[in-house]
Amino acid sequence: MLLEDEIILRQELAEFLTDIGYQVDAVASLAEFHQMYDPAIHRIAVIDLTLPDGDGMALIRQLREQGQQMGIVVLTARRTTPDKVAGLGDGADYYLTKTADLDELAATLAALTRRLGEPEPSGLWVLELGPRRLLPPGFPAIALSHQDVTVLHTLMAEPGKIISRQEIVNALGEDFMQYDQRRLDTQMRRLRRKAEEATGVELPVNTARNAGYRFFAEAEIRS
Repeated sequence: MLLEDEIILRQELAEFLTDIGYQVDAVASLAEFHQMYDPAIHRIAVIDLTLPDGDGMALIRQLREQGQQMGIVVLTARRTTPDKVAGLGDGADYYLTKTADLDELAATLAALTRRLGEPEPSGLWVLELGPRRLLPPGFPAIALSHQDVTVLHTLMAEPGKIISRQEIVNALGEDFMQYDQRRLDTQMRRLRRKAEEATGVELPVNTARNAGYRFFAEAEIRS
């Protein structure tokens, strides 16, 4: 769950969190949070404190009083030491200010995910080069374009490793210095959407912001 009332920031954060592999429900108020929150689904919340219908800290205290074990990250403009001490004391796992880099937010969420014992993605993903298709574990094959295959081949050849944007662009046969980076972002969004629409399962690729991408599941490439 992402609770942030500033519309542009909410959209940017939701897109970023989606890009690094999270399923995100974004809301703008305490009322919307209560309406959407499902403890069986939502394991982590990123919560702003100054909201149009109340204080985010009151929500955090309420969640803890109810015994909710979800991970909570405060992301707020309140940056004084007393604010941070109060936030952590009232139940937040981490307290970040809005001056934090997105990479810091990603690292914080990764650490929190490990602490919560969330399961790692499992199952072998197979890329077949000849038929140009991707075989997700337990699902039918997904047809791929030539560019899809090139990008996935570059990523899946070294699963777990961050592959730089330049490596991917070079594999596509493009000049990195002349290449519009937005084309690669669009390519990755299309791939993720294609996998999710075909299977309901997220493509196991996350984003290392300003660096590249990483395929984080077991992978095999077949000719």
